[in-house]
Amino acid sequence: MGWAVKILFISDTVMPQMESAVNLRRYYSDIELIVSCGDLPAVYLEFITSILNVPLFYVRGNHDTGYDEQPPGGDNLHQQLVTYHGLSFFGLEGSIRYNDSGIQYTESSMRGMVVAAAPRLQLHRLQHGRVDVLVTHSPAKGIHDAEDVPHRGFKSLLHFMDWYQPRYMVHGHVHTWDRRVTTRTQYRKTDIININPITVLEVEPVAP
Repeated sequence: MGWAVKILFISDTVMPQMESAVNLRRYYSDIELIVSCGDLPAVYLEFITSILNVPLFYVRGNHDTGYDEQPPGGDNLHQQLVTYHGLSFFGLEGSIRYNDSGIQYTESSMRGMVVAAAPRLQLHRLQHGRVDVLVTHSPAKGIHDAEDVPHRGFKSLLHFMDWYQPRYMVHGHVHTWDRRVTTRTQYRKTDIININPITVLEVEPVAP
């Protein structure tokens, strides 16, 4: 199509420069959409959204229990297929279950959500092509995850990419302070990116 949507992806870490209206207007004035991959305060998301005056899509991270009482203004992508300016988004929230608190799922529960998405995503593929962006909090098993239990990825997210072949999978949850950490990996037909804490992508819609 020759044009792209410029998206600001954020997750996990409140960055001081993102709490400055001057900084946001200076460096992100051309952003068209904000997507949160989770574990960020609602007030932080609302501030960035209000300054840039663009829509917000989000999934909850395992620590975002406060959203039950005070959700950020925006669209919760969890188990939802949402389209914006020619791009399609589908979201899956939370992390692998490691204790009895927070927004966590067993592997079997996540697999159930992945399977339940089939009718919508298959119909969408017939009509419009494969989904553009899978938005998750957790990484997939063996790709950008960690060995400690709370940061292990879901095998079910590999199944999602095997079956539905999204163009991108974006996630947070695993910190990237160490520059040696791999943050971008190609898995079959999906470009997987750990966007934590801030990543700007230009995503071009494609014809079916």
